[in-house]
Amino acid sequence: MKLIGITGKTGTGKSTIATILAQKLGGQYVDIDKIGHQATSDPIITKKLCDIFGNELLDANGTINRKKLGNIVFGDTNKMQILTDITWEYMEHKLDYILLQKQQFSIFDWALLPKVKYWDMCDMKILIVSDDIVRRKRILERDHISEEYLEKRESATLDYSKLTFDFTFDNDYTKETMDSFIEIMYDKITKE
Repeated sequence: MKLIGITGKTGTGKSTIATILAQKLGGQYVDIDKIGHQATSDPIITKKLCDIFGNELLDANGTINRKKLGNIVFGDTNKMQILTDITWEYMEHKLDYILLQKQQFSIFDWALLPKVKYWDMCDMKILIVSDDIVRRKRILERDHISEEYLEKRESATLDYSKLTFDFTFDNDYTKETMDSFIEIMYDKITKE
């Protein structure tokens, strides 16, 4: 089994690249952020979060409103750590189970991947970067969020050192450049 870790700031195109590469490899794509979203939907975790941050986190259906939660935790390292402490066991259990499936190729995609134990397990580590102005514009349009919310969300991201990666891809968002990079990664992964 080969585990490929793909990371980078939100809006760089890492999920698109990871999904296409997983399909090309016939492997599994794992969006760790989505597992985190599932964690906040768990009733026990929802209750813990409401006990700490208040019931104003809930929407009309009684589920966690992620933007409200983000407004509370982004930009506050202590509150972000509380969220992580509450959700991580659930996420880790799901990820461990995925790894037990022993797929030939698994691609883990997460902006915070270098902070967790799975990073050291990766056979290949890929950083996706892009022009910051273009990236931020894409996020605002894609996620329909305010500049203020984006600033809060950005404060929770990592600063990546390119020296710790096997490959860095500067995404210019053109299909040709992306296809070329995916082809190169496919060859590297399958020939090693």
